[in-house]
Amino acid sequence: MNNKPLRTTVIGSYPFPSWLEYASLHLDEFGTDEIAEMQEDAVICAIHDQAAAGLDVITDGEQTRLDFNLSFYGFLQGLGEAEPSRRVYGPPAHDQRGKHTVIGELVAPNGLGVVDEFQRLQRLAPPGYILKASVPGPYTLSGRLLPNAQYPDRWALTEALVPIVRQELADLVAAGCEEITVDEPSMSCYAYKSDTARFVDIFNRTVEPALGHCFLSTHLCFGNFKGRAVGKREYHPMFPAFLGMTVDEFHLEMASREFSELAIVEEIAKTHRVAVGIVDVKSYYIETPDEIARRVRRCLQYALADRLSFAPDCGLSQTARWAAKEKLKNMVAGVEIVRGELG
Repeated sequence: MNNKPLRTTVIGSYPFPSWLEYASLHLDEFGTDEIAEMQEDAVICAIHDQAAAGLDVITDGEQTRLDFNLSFYGFLQGLGEAEPSRRVYGPPAHDQRGKHTVIGELVAPNGLGVVDEFQRLQRLAPPGYILKASVPGPYTLSGRLLPNAQYPDRWALTEALVPIVRQELADLVAAGCEEITVDEPSMSCYAYKSDTARFVDIFNRTVEPALGHCFLSTHLCFGNFKGRAVGKREYHPMFPAFLGMTVDEFHLEMASREFSELAIVEEIAKTHRVAVGIVDVKSYYIETPDEIARRVRRCLQYALADRLSFAPDCGLSQTARWAAKEKLKNMVAGVEIVRGELG
């Protein structure tokens, strides 16, 4: 099923139900068992919505994570307090998020929590779906940490996190995970001014434990903090260098960018599958099935059906749940129109 033509998938995150959103802001009002129960109920909701849409690949919606990467810092030893945010009011941006000091060796003796998430998904999901886990890559994970004498720059922090992410991937494989996405949006955002060969080397060393054991993908987007991009929104600085990444599939953000670099799919599809972002998670316009079908046909001008998957541009955590449900449903319906045409 990993090789299914025109398969439908998601990046990883899904909107919190409103009651979990409330609870995440008022955790001191609930007991630990109540929080665990709410998180499990939220995973059930996320599974239900994805299954109802008809997706081929589903996730747990990352319902136990309070933030894409900050939630993982709770599993790391060696961190100090978060510094105050540089800015509190006004339009959302990353300077409203504090960074953590580092006061010791970075280790995660109990892992990063993704194995527990995946095992919960295994237990709750109905049969017939590929179950995907998502893990932030070490460069992205280093983004909210402050260098110090032991780790003098972001590269050093990244290298300290590489073995931690490697172990998480190995443990996921051991738990029976068939598909893993390693999210590296920070690599996408900084590729235009950084050493792409160094990015590729870091990525390949990180994912080595998963190679040959599961279907491996990476998500290359330009940021979606509170529905806002943060990086220079161009893929051409990444390729062809990123073709050296040892993955089966690249997830690309296309819909929010009006498919401006769609032709790059042709180059990538010669060696990898491409999951085209065909639904714009930053817009509350609900794409119709016919519009999705037209977009799929455009993609087929650049790659064969067995090289293509379709997904939202990014995770859906920053999109209201009512819109996420409609977007996924219409995405699958539009892909099914073209599947029917292809027989």
